[in-house]
Amino acid sequence: MSSEADAIVSAIVAKWCAGFATLDAAALSSLYAKRAFFFGSNPKLYRGRDGVADYFNGLPRWRKPSAAFSEVQAAQAGPDVINMAAIVSFDFAGERPELAVKMSWVITREDADWKIVNHHASSRVPMI
Repeated sequence: MSSEADAIVSAIVAKWCAGFATLDAAALSSLYAKRAFFFGSNPKLYRGRDGVADYFNGLPRWRKPSAAFSEVQAAQAGPDVINMAAIVSFDFAGERPELAVKMSWVITREDADWKIVNHHASSRVPMI
């Protein structure tokens, strides 16, 4: 993992966790590319920043949600592309059971900034 890719991913993860802690759909959607694909915790594919905002606005209004990333792996896939994979543990302060998922992002340079262009969350439970 390159130190540049690691630093870029760390910065986005920090902003993502801060936005999730307040369920700030505008802050979270600003981290995504204009033509982003987003698979979250339901079967629907959300597209673009408006779709990402719709997803986060549609979540229950938990009082104190938090997300913690672990086992983060980042790799520069090209000059303007970074792959990221991690385990994300969500805590809802007792309002619902804790949840841990596999998360992957493709991050690309857009308008001189790094944005998530593909977001995929999936179960840690084996499917086959």
